[in-house]
Amino acid sequence: QVQLVESGGGLVRAGGSLTLSCAASGLTVSTYGMGWFRQAPGKEREFVAASGYSGGTTYYSDDVKGRFTISRDNAKNTVYLQMNSVKPEETAVYYCAAERGGYGLGYEDEYDYWGQGTQVTVSS
Repeated sequence: QVQLVESGGGLVRAGGSLTLSCAASGLTVSTYGMGWFRQAPGKEREFVAASGYSGGTTYYSDDVKGRFTISRDNAKNTVYLQMNSVKPEETAVYYCAAERGGYGLGYEDEYDYWGQGTQVTVSS
């Protein structure tokens, strides 16, 4: 059974940093495309960052490019999202997702497995 478990969310001040983790079981992250999405209150879920199965190809939304970094530790079967210079409007539930094809693109419909999400609250 595949499980993706996010952790690391919490309360952070605007301009601060936070690192989210996504621990996978039942699949090997080195063979999957992995992505991070977020959903703010009253809004649709949106793409944040993704990487192809090798981790060598990464994609970011324009909103987070240059501030967020997606990475993976294959030995720990875990994917990370390093968030720097966070903004209050980035308050949301952040979700980790896995995609069998290995491409790690920004299209929500391409992903096969989802975590339960972790809340990130950015105070002003």
